[in-house]
Amino acid sequence: MWNKIIFRSIVLIIPLWYACVPQKKYNEVNIRNAEMMRSLRTTENKLDSTNNSLETFIKKADKLEEDLEASNRKNEALEAKLERAIATSSSVQQELTAKEQRMMEQQERLDLLQNLLDEQRAVMEGLKTTIDKALVQYRSDELQVFEQDGKLYVSLQDKLLFPSGSATVNKDGKEALSKLAAVINNSPDIQILVEGHTDNVPIRGRFEDNWALSTARATAIVRVLTNSYDVQPERVTAAGRSFYYPKASNETPEGRAKNRRTEIILTPQLNELFQLLR
Repeated sequence: MWNKIIFRSIVLIIPLWYACVPQKKYNEVNIRNAEMMRSLRTTENKLDSTNNSLETFIKKADKLEEDLEASNRKNEALEAKLERAIATSSSVQQELTAKEQRMMEQQERLDLLQNLLDEQRAVMEGLKTTIDKALVQYRSDELQVFEQDGKLYVSLQDKLLFPSGSATVNKDGKEALSKLAAVINNSPDIQILVEGHTDNVPIRGRFEDNWALSTARATAIVRVLTNSYDVQPERVTAAGRSFYYPKASNETPEGRAKNRRTEIILTPQLNELFQLLR
């Protein structure tokens, strides 16, 4: 705006100079005036160019500022996401640590359980070896010793223990039980279950049925073990199973002979194992 005012002032002054000064001076002034006008236009052009450049710069600056704000917002969002990721990672790490701790504890329990099982297996294997040696004189059709389901079975046929249809232990039976009791008394942690079994032929005589006979025979053996051979009564259980758990078919004499038996089942103490499994 100031440039336009100056230009108009110069235009008004020129006629006055024309009237007051000689021709030569007037020409000189005219030339200078023309030069000034060119310089003024150049200045104006530069100023316009500068203004345009300034406007462009301002627009660029505004755009940069917008971009910077957008970048800041993105950075804030990324920082928030990073914080959430760190929090999640920390939570996951804590959970993994807790799981690892539980797995270690479970592995320790499993190792301890396996050690106990190995110890029990070793005890039962040693017990079987000792019983085999103690009862080596008896034939397989009189007595058998075998392992099953972690337990040790001493299976005695009725002809070794009882007269036919009787629940009174005979001399040979007491001798076999004395040898077995000597081994049992040296293994105080072993529990003893005495099971009586019969064939399916109905019993006649003083017993009501095969249940009564199988139970009476089991009880008779328990009395011999506890009263005659000092096996602790707290360790012993008597049970009669009649003819419902046969070892062989009851359709043949040989099968029925195998089914008339008393099984002394030796079981290791499992209290520690039960504690671990809780």
